Amino acid sequence: MQQLKCVLLDDEIPGLTYLKLLCEQIPEIEIVKSFNDPLLFIKEQEKLDYDLCICDIEMPGLKGTEVAQLIQSKMILFTTAYKEFAVEAFELNAVDYLTKPLKKDRLQVAIDKALLRKEQTAPIAQTIQWQTEKGKAVLQIENILHIQTSAIDSRDKQMIYDNQFITLKNITFEKLKQLLPSNSYCQINKNEMIRLQCVTFFTADQIDTSIVFQNKKLVLSIGNSYKVEFSEKMKNF
Repeated sequence: MQQLKCVLLDDEIPGLTYLKLLCEQIPEIEIVKSFNDPLLFIKEQEKLDYDLCICDIEMPGLKGTEVAQLIQSKMILFTTAYKEFAVEAFELNAVDYLTKPLKKDRLQVAIDKALLRKEQTAPIAQTIQWQTEKGKAVLQIENILHIQTSAIDSRDKQMIYDNQFITLKNITFEKLKQLLPSNSYCQINKNEMIRLQCVTFFTADQIDTSIVFQNKKLVLSIGNSYKVEFSEKMKNF
């Protein structure tokens, strides 16, 4: 599961305490530090490893909109009791704008937006390293075309890589999803994952690919529980 490292900023202690309580109920959030003084936050923030600042707007010393201008390399999510700041907030490219009193469901929507933005702006890895049947290998991601569960040992995965079979030792599909760019790969059934660039045609149940391996064109089936994710990824591909 991907996580966001978050800093919380609200000058009112009760509001900050409540925000922290909500964040602790959302598993995708890792709270790095909480501040009730925007000036102290600005002084310390360069030393902190965080992705997102969840920030009140009306604060003494510095408004949240001024904080946003000072931390432009980081994502910001505004919370406020006042609706009139919405336009200014989005002009600052805020992830979202939440009005108080905050609700967990609405905060979750905002966090999902931040996770998507983080994923879209993350540098794309060019290689992965993993143990294979021949030893540890450095693999070019663009050459990984298809992955399936090994028929010999289900803990291993066998991939079509640059027109050859390579066995990855003791790896799960969940781990592969972490290693491979999610906008380029999709698990399509319980035992297979495909590089989306290799899809030529697809129906509700079948995928035709451009992969020809051992003189046979690869045709795959889509599992029922994987259809929605595959369809969404192909829309954006």
